[in-house]
Amino acid sequence: MTVDDATSGEDARRPSERSGYPTPHHVVNHTAEPTHDPLAIRLEQLILGAERRYTPFQAARTAGVSMDLASRFWRAMGFADIGQAKALTEADVLALRRLAGLVEAGLLSEPMAIQVARSTGQTTARLAEWQIDSFLEGLTEPPEPGMTRTEVTYPLVELLLPELEEFIVYVWRRQLAAATGRVVQAADDEEMVDRRLAVGFADLVGFTRLTRRLEEEELGELVEAFETTCADLVAAHGGRLIKTLGDEVLYAADDAGTAAEIALRLIDTMAHDDSMPALRVGIAFGTVTTRMGDVFGTTVNLASRLTSIAPKDTVLVDGAFAEELIRTREAPASEAEAAETAAEAEKQGQAPPSYRFALQPMWQRPVRGLGVVEPWLLGRRSS
Repeated sequence: MTVDDATSGEDARRPSERSGYPTPHHVVNHTAEPTHDPLAIRLEQLILGAERRYTPFQAARTAGVSMDLASRFWRAMGFADIGQAKALTEADVLALRRLAGLVEAGLLSEPMAIQVARSTGQTTARLAEWQIDSFLEGLTEPPEPGMTRTEVTYPLVELLLPELEEFIVYVWRRQLAAATGRVVQAADDEEMVDRRLAVGFADLVGFTRLTRRLEEEELGELVEAFETTCADLVAAHGGRLIKTLGDEVLYAADDAGTAAEIALRLIDTMAHDDSMPALRVGIAFGTVTTRMGDVFGTTVNLASRLTSIAPKDTVLVDGAFAEELIRTREAPASEAEAAETAAEAEKQGQAPPSYRFALQPMWQRPVRGLGVVEPWLLGRRSS
C-alpha cells in the first residue's frame, strides 16, 4: 500500500526508498482497485467482522505506526497495494498495533516482525484458497432452485467461519507446542537454526509422461492421493512434512531411524497401489538450515540428487545417514558383522541386536554440484 498520492516532495518517494530498504522485485507501481461487488463486500464484512472505514494512511495513523512500516507489514502479509482507497477495517488497525507493539516492546526485531508477517501471510493465503475452492467444489447442487454458486457462498461461510476459526487455532497451537518442544531439546543454541536432521525426498517416477497421458482432472486426483498418502505416513511415523511439489514430497525427521521407516513404508504403500506410479526416495543426514518452515543446505541438495539417481521402488541414502543408522544400532555395517555380533551375544548368553534395516553399499558416482558420493541402498532386514 503506497502513499504516493497522499504525500509530496521528499516524502513522495516510495516507502522502501525513504527507509533505505531495497524495493522488492515484485513490487509494481500500479495499485489494485478494491472490489465494489455488493456480495463480495458483504462476505468481507462477515469474515472480518467490521466495515471498511480507513484509507491505508488513516489506518497507519490510527494504529500509531509509520506509513513506511505499515506498507512493509501489509506487503509481507501478501496484501495488494490499494493506493488511498477507503478499504481497511478495525481489524487491520489492530493487526498493525500488535505487530508494532511487539517491536516496541523488544520482543521482536523489525526484520523478524516482517518475517512473521510474511510466513503467516504465505501459509494462510494457500490455506484460504484451498478451503474455499474445496468447499465450493463440493456444492454440486444449490440448496434452492435458481441460486448460483456465488449466492451459496455467503450462508456457507457464515456457517463454517466460527467452527473453522476455532479448529485452525487448535491445530496451530498443537503444531506450535510440537515445534517448541523440538527447539528446547536442541543440544545448543546453534542447533535451533542449524540442526542435524534426516531429510528425505520421495519422487514419483515417470510423472512427466503421465502429464501428457492423463486428463487434467485425473492428474489432479493422482497428485492429491499421492500428497495425502505421503502426509499421513510421514505424520503417523514421527516425521514432518516440509512441502509438496506435485510429484515430489520433502520431509524431515530428527533421527535416521524415523526417516528410514517412513521411506520404506512409502515405497511399500505405493508399490501395492495399482493406481500409483513407482516411487523412489533419497535421504541424507546432516546439518540443515531451517527458515520459515522450510529447510536448506547441502544436506537437502544431496537428498534431492540421491532421489534423482535412485532406481524405482528403492531408497538411496548417503554415507552420513548410513553411519547414523549403524551408530544407533538400527542397521549393521554388513551381514558379516551382524553374524559375528550375534555369535558373540550367544556366547555370552545375551540376545543379539535387533536390527531393523539393512544397508548395501553401491558404486561411487559423481553427483552434479556435490562431487563424488557413495550411495547406500536401504532395505528392511529380514529376521
